[in-house]
Amino acid sequence: MMNTAKPSSPEVSARMSRQPSRDTAPEVAVRKLLHASGYRYRVNKRVPGMSRRTMDIAFTRVKVAVLIDGCFWHGCPVHATQPKVNAEWWRQKLERNMARDLETTKHLTEAGWTVLRFWEHELPTAVAERVAAEVDRRRRTRRAEHKGGDL
Repeated sequence: MMNTAKPSSPEVSARMSRQPSRDTAPEVAVRKLLHASGYRYRVNKRVPGMSRRTMDIAFTRVKVAVLIDGCFWHGCPVHATQPKVNAEWWRQKLERNMARDLETTKHLTEAGWTVLRFWEHELPTAVAERVAAEVDRRRRTRRAEHKGGDL
């Protein structure tokens, strides 16, 4: 279904276009923590087979995708708000964002990726710890599979 409604004003449209879609403060904070701990990754890597979608942080060798979602734009159950002006347009836009998130997660999972999604309000240290633990787990599994294949 195509949404033909428009933002309520040129000012709203301009403000929306200035919202960063990459390198947000939460993303940068998590990346710095991971890098300082010795982890190396790709930033804003395209999702294979989905040309207009990206992973905020990608560990390509072990197929771990990290996405840090903004509370407003992705419908955080704790912090999401529903604008009152032009409410129907906003409702449709935010629902499309959430549907896209589900579709991207499903696509990556079906391609063998582990998808880790976090909210922007989560503590960067906690996010980095969970990411590191999953990357380490995937590395151990990968090594064990390779060793088993050589026997």
